Amino acid sequence: MEGVEKLRFDTEGILAPLENTGRRFFVACGLLLAVIAWGGYAYAQQLIHGLSVTGLNRPVNWGTYIGNFVFFVSISLAGTLISAILRLIHAEWRRPITRCAEVITVLSLLFAVVNIGTDMGRPDRLLNCILHGQFRSPIMWDVLSINSYLAASILYLYLPLIPDMAILRDRPTGRWRWLYRILAIGYCGTEKQHKWLERIVSVMAILIIPIGISVHTVTAWLFATTVQPVWHSTIYGPFFVVGALYTGTAVLVIIMALLRWGLGLKSILKDVHFNNLGLVLMAEGLLVAYFLLCMYLVEITGAEPHIMKVVMSEIKGAFAVPFWLMILVGILFPPLFLSMRRARTVGGCVFAAAIVVAAMWIERFLIVVPTLTQPRLPWREGVYAPSWVEWSITAACLAAFALLYMLFTKVFPIISLWEMQEGIEHGMSKVRRRHEGYLPERLEKEKS
Repeated sequence: MEGVEKLRFDTEGILAPLENTGRRFFVACGLLLAVIAWGGYAYAQQLIHGLSVTGLNRPVNWGTYIGNFVFFVSISLAGTLISAILRLIHAEWRRPITRCAEVITVLSLLFAVVNIGTDMGRPDRLLNCILHGQFRSPIMWDVLSINSYLAASILYLYLPLIPDMAILRDRPTGRWRWLYRILAIGYCGTEKQHKWLERIVSVMAILIIPIGISVHTVTAWLFATTVQPVWHSTIYGPFFVVGALYTGTAVLVIIMALLRWGLGLKSILKDVHFNNLGLVLMAEGLLVAYFLLCMYLVEITGAEPHIMKVVMSEIKGAFAVPFWLMILVGILFPPLFLSMRRARTVGGCVFAAAIVVAAMWIERFLIVVPTLTQPRLPWREGVYAPSWVEWSITAACLAAFALLYMLFTKVFPIISLWEMQEGIEHGMSKVRRRHEGYLPERLEKEKS
């Protein structure tokens, strides 16, 4: 296995966090830990006093926590699909961003589970899903699919890490060498080992795509298999998948920009990566707009009374302001903005991505709450507003997500060293051979 000193690209920004810890890192950790501590205090109040400290009530028994759950699950999809699909189609520009995306998947799934436990009020009862679960319930489908997805995502993150662990293990100095030695599992970079690793990674890339899609489809079925107005829709499965791609791609763009700025990776995370992801984000935004149009057009033209009560509460009722902000600013504006070539700069893509993330969190909130405020049973209309406890726990989850991502960059290279090296050594020749398979032969051969 070649050492780091033989790698044919600048690894300073990639390896710097593993070797040195600057003041900015400790300041950021301190701020994030303060937010997490406040969230911990809020959660302690919830454990002591029960869910009465939240805005949850009858009939609105799902709220911010379930919205957060759907939001975090949606973030996970783009991390996996962008990495897996780009790997399978041999897109050479994927190499610097695959690990960034794969880490997002694992962490977002962890916090999706955290929000489910928080919403239960009694987290000790999570074990009942395993001990007394009934597979007639979509909740058990979700438990099985999320755990399968999490296990597959961890494996998919770990496998491409093995060559990097071997590279860092063989360095003469450095922290965490004992950990790298364990995780490298004897990998030496022989041709046979490399071929087997690539085969296994390719198989995992194929398997994880249907697993990821199934998770978001099953999450949609938690709503769609009820008889609640608006939720009971056949379009919810594909709509959740497309919305997840839109949200996850936006989060990936923001994290890549932070890594580029914080670690000095301008020479690796280049403008072309943001331009390409901007195009992906634009296409996903148009798909989300199409699905929303289909969904609301059918609901409005159907004019079923229970459904119209929910729809009207969003269009001109209590939820009108967040609804129109989500539609006009978060769904329609980013694709139009990113359609302009000049807008697909690093700053422009981050600006659009930040709008998308905020809008899609609102969209998740609007999926959950308005339907519950309009009960089908003879109840009066419900009212719901998140309490300081819910906002605090939500902020703590986001802060913990950021903190764990930062800690990952302190232990493992966030850019795949071996994939970058492989791209430099073999990428151009592979692309040339692949193109020669479908391009016409040169006329020079005929002339000679």
